[in-house]
Amino acid sequence: MTIAAKPADARTTSDPALTYRGGPQKRQRSTGTVVATSITYAILIVIAIVYIMPFLIQIATSFKTDADATANPVSLIPQTWTTAAYTKLFLNSDFPTWFKNSVIVTIVVTLGRVFFNSLAGYALARLHFRGRGVIFAALVAVMSVPMVTLLIPKFLVINQLGIYDSYAGMIIPLLTDAAGVFIMKNFFESIPPSVEEQARIDGAGTFRVFWSIVLPMARPALITIVILSFQGSWNELAHFIISTQDPALTTLTKGVAGLASGQLSQGNQYPIKLAAAAIMTIPVAVLFFIFQRRIMNSSEGAVKE
Repeated sequence: MTIAAKPADARTTSDPALTYRGGPQKRQRSTGTVVATSITYAILIVIAIVYIMPFLIQIATSFKTDADATANPVSLIPQTWTTAAYTKLFLNSDFPTWFKNSVIVTIVVTLGRVFFNSLAGYALARLHFRGRGVIFAALVAVMSVPMVTLLIPKFLVINQLGIYDSYAGMIIPLLTDAAGVFIMKNFFESIPPSVEEQARIDGAGTFRVFWSIVLPMARPALITIVILSFQGSWNELAHFIISTQDPALTTLTKGVAGLASGQLSQGNQYPIKLAAAAIMTIPVAVLFFIFQRRIMNSSEGAVKE
């Protein structure tokens, strides 16, 4: 009985030339990939350390004594752990007043920017009126102007309106910003107009269409505006310098900047300054980490036609 020989399969061949041709190349390729990945991760770790180190030093120094902070300014482990800086900050300074003012201004400004930026962005994206192109060009032009050049005109306007040294003078000029309007306009233009046509056929007016149909779909852009507005108004300094001089209206940024003059005590005051800076960082950091995955997520709120 004879058994027919099976044809040679290229996959099962024992040709040493073919074996040599595939194995080492794959091995070299995998080795190169591992090396490239390791170098990439090493670079990212170094960059992360460079960015994180100042925050770690800030937190560690806030628990040091003045002498320890002076002798070991970049040490991450205090020789003597103490909360004296936080105690002095809350009990022997106007820090609670500064914090309250910053919270009030930031919340009102953030809500105002979300509403007014959305209205302006929708008007520029959907409403057809004479001069729309000129307004948009002016908006882009405003974005290119350094804010420091507008401080004196802004002070003159605030003073002329009689709202200097008041919450109104601190809040009203910040209720809208060109960048926020620009972001909302571009997002509204990405929404198909057919979404609004059915609502208009049912008799909905322009504001109803904006409020009930379009605005809920703009959640990614709205979250972006919330974060940018919160961070911008919370960290604002120049505007509060030219809009108030009453100590009762001092915000965190203005008050912490005043600590550099040594108004609380003698010495370098590094622990007090960095304790105040650490507390200032917490609200913005928490807000960013909560909403970071939702910032301009184009897949959210998408519409299928």
